[in-house]
Amino acid sequence: MDKEKVLNLAKLARIEVGDDEAENLTREFDAILNYVGEVKSAKVSPLVLDFQGETLINVMREDTNPHESGLYTKKILEQAPAREGDYIKVKRIL
Repeated sequence: MDKEKVLNLAKLARIEVGDDEAENLTREFDAILNYVGEVKSAKVSPLVLDFQGETLINVMREDTNPHESGLYTKKILEQAPAREGDYIKVKRIL
């Protein structure tokens, strides 16, 4: 990644970055991207635990029956003290 790409990325993120800082970030991005490449190539196996002589394996179930879309949204909106359309109205904090 070169200095111009860093400055463009900072612009997209709406972050002010000076020229010196962009130079430093250029080197840091290369190190970060190399590390991410190493992490992506790591082999991952399921979690296996030994609990009092029994082997436990972390198994995820298939998500086969999703609930009706918006079911819980309706229930939450009914309980909200103030709402505006399909949104909960809250006080402005900034």
